[in-house]
Amino acid sequence: MSSATVPGHVVVVGAGLAGLRTVETLRAEGYAGRISLVGAEPHPPYDRPPLSKEILAGKWPDERATLRDTAGLAELDVEVHLGVAATGVDEETVELSDGTRLGYDALVVATGVHARRLPFQPEHPKIHMLRTFDDCVSLRSSLAAAHSLLLIGAGFIGAEVAATARAAGVEVTIVEALPLPFERVLGEQMGELCARLQRDNGATVRAGVRPEGFIDAGDRVGVRLVDGTELSADCAVVGIGTVPDNGWLAGLGLAPDQPLSCDSRGLVDGTPGVYAVGDVAAWRQLARGDVLRLEHWTSATEQARVVARRIAGAEIGREADVVPYFWSDQYGLKLQLVGRPELAERVEVLHDPGTLKGTVGGYFAEGRLVAALGFHAPRPVMRYRRLVEAGADEAEVRETALRLAS
Repeated sequence: MSSATVPGHVVVVGAGLAGLRTVETLRAEGYAGRISLVGAEPHPPYDRPPLSKEILAGKWPDERATLRDTAGLAELDVEVHLGVAATGVDEETVELSDGTRLGYDALVVATGVHARRLPFQPEHPKIHMLRTFDDCVSLRSSLAAAHSLLLIGAGFIGAEVAATARAAGVEVTIVEALPLPFERVLGEQMGELCARLQRDNGATVRAGVRPEGFIDAGDRVGVRLVDGTELSADCAVVGIGTVPDNGWLAGLGLAPDQPLSCDSRGLVDGTPGVYAVGDVAAWRQLARGDVLRLEHWTSATEQARVVARRIAGAEIGREADVVPYFWSDQYGLKLQLVGRPELAERVEVLHDPGTLKGTVGGYFAEGRLVAALGFHAPRPVMRYRRLVEAGADEAEVRETALRLAS
């Protein structure tokens, strides 16, 4: 790309992992133009995974979650607007909540998502969501004084919060509308193992029933389920999914609360110079041609690298999300998921040591391995990751399983 086509001013809206990595890669690739980084939160960029684990548990000092402090941002020669949200945009300018207007030549949307609320959810100091650093601090304060916790929704964040609470001796009850936790993502067989992990560590799992409303429980949090059961706890966490944070993009004709549909290198469909990375983005997948949104740490970093190199006119190298990767830490076990389990026609246990630790499940579609899930089995999972990328057939997968087991 000639210097005449490299944008003079790149505005990155969203100062989380994806936004920061975009800025870092731009500078690493030699981009010398103006960069502005906008973040709605007042905090410097921070890492979200520890919010449900080490930071929530108080095992790490808060600053350890920071990815780059103020001095580190200054080293990138970036104009920083923290504690200021983007409120509007047109084809040339981003408007911020403090009245600032930033003209841009390229815009990178990295605003991520916000936690989905229950339709009947009240404002209550003991009913929490967990998405931001401030959410974590608030929940941590409640847990410090709690003997019991009610979790509504059995997603990965909720499962990690449950593990953190149980480690602190807090009684945990999980309410999940699906018949099994993670059934929609991982399937029935692996979902049952995830439920077992919670139960084996003392959590109560109430699956196949949803809440219909909160009830008065004095100084506790109470909820009534659709079967008439009433539950209460000292505090509660609602974790029922997320909604893309893109309502400020209406000026570009983009639908609010929907993922931003992009080409395979992050350019938002129908726009000349708007890119999207991270949780807010749905990129077209080269292998299958479909559009996929991934709320994964690794996807945010890979997408940021691709978009930054594209803007800077550098060679892309490896594409993003060739094999999606996700992990979750629960009760001393690291769950690792590679590939796309939602494509699977069936699931097969590839390694069964008789305990959850070391168990690996393989996901197959049309006779090919499309995903693998391991319960603290890093070596097999990384081997299967290569097989997923290669489109290995069932025979090769079984041969690999035999070799790994020997």
